[in-house]
Amino acid sequence: MPSEEFKELMFGLYRELRPLYQELHAYVRRKLKEEYGVDKFPSSGHIPAHLLGNMWAQTWGNLLDFVQPYNRTSVDVTPAMIQQGYNALRMFNVSEEFFTSLGLEKMPQSFWDNSMITKPANRSVVCHASAWDFYNQKDFRIKMCTDITMEDLITIHHEMGHIQYFLQYKDQPVSFRDGANPGFHEAVGDVLALSVSTPGHLKKIGLLKTVQDDYEADINYMLSIALDKIAFLPFGYLMDAYRWSIFSGETKMDDLNKKWWQLRECLQGISPPLSRPKTSFDAGAKYHIPANVPYIRYFISVILQFQLHEKLCEVANQTGPLHKCDIYQSKEAGAVLGDMLKLGSSKPWPEALEIITGTSKLSASSLVKYFKPLIDWLKANNTGHRVGWDMDTCPFSATTTAPPSGQSTESGPTGTNGLSTSTSIETVPSSGHSTGSGPTGTNGLSTSTSIGNSCGTGFSLILVLCTVKYTFSPYI
Repeated sequence: MPSEEFKELMFGLYRELRPLYQELHAYVRRKLKEEYGVDKFPSSGHIPAHLLGNMWAQTWGNLLDFVQPYNRTSVDVTPAMIQQGYNALRMFNVSEEFFTSLGLEKMPQSFWDNSMITKPANRSVVCHASAWDFYNQKDFRIKMCTDITMEDLITIHHEMGHIQYFLQYKDQPVSFRDGANPGFHEAVGDVLALSVSTPGHLKKIGLLKTVQDDYEADINYMLSIALDKIAFLPFGYLMDAYRWSIFSGETKMDDLNKKWWQLRECLQGISPPLSRPKTSFDAGAKYHIPANVPYIRYFISVILQFQLHEKLCEVANQTGPLHKCDIYQSKEAGAVLGDMLKLGSSKPWPEALEIITGTSKLSASSLVKYFKPLIDWLKANNTGHRVGWDMDTCPFSATTTAPPSGQSTESGPTGTNGLSTSTSIETVPSSGHSTGSGPTGTNGLSTSTSIGNSCGTGFSLILVLCTVKYTFSPYI
């Protein structure tokens, strides 16, 4: 796919999913205000990044206790895992058994002999979870400092998904031993994790005693998934929007921090806890930026995993709601998935996608379908409350490169893409902080001004999907 066409596709998917994110953002913002007080929040509608329970504010799962609307049994099975004496090896065995229940490959003995699945006691290591292919058709490893938590159980399925992909395409010529595109590699384990995390599956494997099957329990469960999946979407998109703007020359070296917070304020609706100096490099705190790892793969992965999930559920004759589907033990679903994995990168990714889904188009419709009950609930719950936040020029500035073809920035202060078109200023305040002498509340936050930053990304780089091998962890 030509790079410009790819960039337009990514922007279109982001724009399609933005309303879902805004509804979730509005609900979470309101619950956090109830917890911490309205005076802790800028008047612009942004959420201070340090309140979202994650170092990068990219996923919000740690807020579940604050925002869960109904008093139902938690789907976090960490206490059950500890009570049942789970260790790292047992967690990896549980993951392997899911793959083999689909008729997919077992891990070779060399995997168990050579992988590092617990933190060594006698040396310092990088604990960033990663999967490794040594390209000799027999040596595949995971490096991970496993904790006994449900979060790490899901992470293990993600990493084992990489290994399963390695195993499936190991007989391809070396140049084709890769994913159909980087997003496919990230999606494989996460597709299975959508089944693994369902209450029904957790009960099957003995980690939940009972399953509460009612509307309120469903909303709680879908919200727990949305805090990781939907909350991640703008971050997954902006990471490479940021990198592209640097590579294209649009963002100058003196403006690296300014651009980072412009994108985060505009696309994520979050603000820095304090005003950030231009001389800082906050983006460097995210591993993939200094490591030069393309990040759009993770954005694609979130969308792709739901598209694959819907089709595999259909093949597995699962007829209920998507959020309850569990493909565990479906050899039919495993055969369809395996046929795609065996191709590696020997076919263009649209052809690989068509093998499973019957279409060569990447679509967000399955994600929307999965979360439809929650989306309706959020819209009803947000009635009468503000949805969204103040924006100036996001993601395109009137003074920067025009948006992809077919996407207007006309119609006054807000274009047909719902994004404002005004110009930029040079400061990088915490959203809502005054940059002049205007009225300021007692908490130091402006009571009348909105953020004054341009979020023009330019998108002038000819994007080439990187062929870095998949030695990097999921987006946690």
